[in-house]
Amino acid sequence: MELFMQLLVTGVMLGSIFSLVALGWVLIYKCSGVLNLAMGELTMIGGYVCLALYTWFVTLMPPTQAFLIALGCTLVVGLVLGLLTERIFLRKMIGEPILAVIMVTVGLSFFFKGLVFIIWDTDTQVFQPRLFSIEPIVVAGIAVGEVYLWSFVASMILMVIFVSFFKYTRWGLSMQACADDETAALSVGVSAKFVYALAWAIAFMSAGVGGTLLGNINGLNYSVSSLGLLVLPVVVFGGLNSVPGAIVGGITIGILQNLTGGYLDRFFPGGIKEIAPFVFMVVFLLFKPYGLWGWERIERV
Repeated sequence: MELFMQLLVTGVMLGSIFSLVALGWVLIYKCSGVLNLAMGELTMIGGYVCLALYTWFVTLMPPTQAFLIALGCTLVVGLVLGLLTERIFLRKMIGEPILAVIMVTVGLSFFFKGLVFIIWDTDTQVFQPRLFSIEPIVVAGIAVGEVYLWSFVASMILMVIFVSFFKYTRWGLSMQACADDETAALSVGVSAKFVYALAWAIAFMSAGVGGTLLGNINGLNYSVSSLGLLVLPVVVFGGLNSVPGAIVGGITIGILQNLTGGYLDRFFPGGIKEIAPFVFMVVFLLFKPYGLWGWERIERV
């Protein structure tokens, strides 16, 4: 039971980071119906940008203050990069077949990965000096790494901000209107171009924070980009167009991955926990093709 609770708690905290990255995927799909296959690379870019800023700021101020300022600057950089990416690469694709736009995101994934390799290196890089203590925090006999705890808190705060943004702000409501019925939204003065640009900007921001948190856990290297595919079971489970689904799906997949690694790695060595989410996704799709809260498409003939 102690091992089970340990794996469960760590899985919840790791899953909260998956939820944050999945949120960016859901936003783009909600607004345009496009699966953004470059999400892993957006995560990797955000992590490296925050690392570079932290390395610079830490020479001028204490590490904690340097990290908070670097994280804030990373959000601003993500906002700008998201707007530029939409304006340069994707705005001309409005009205084109969905498959063509998806292939553009595949091209962007290779472009962003190559950009990271040119600017930084392929070797693993870590935040130095270390921000979080290596000594775990023990609560009720369960040891939790300090970096996992703060990553969970940061993910929850940002997700509350994003959900409130969609529910209570004019821009968030405009994005939901475009997702529900783009033609009706245009008829009442909502700018589809602005909504798509905002969706990509927020996707960059949420992925950047996710990459920063992952970088503090395992360090940064090219393998962070594989998170884009790992998050796919998250959004499929919760529903491709559901923000609450991204949160629930992320935590569920995080728990599943941790439990699988803890109990089955001894029988199937070689990364069974990386495969388990995809096996779960395939089985789940047989019974719920649209996810927990995905919109069911009904076509009349």
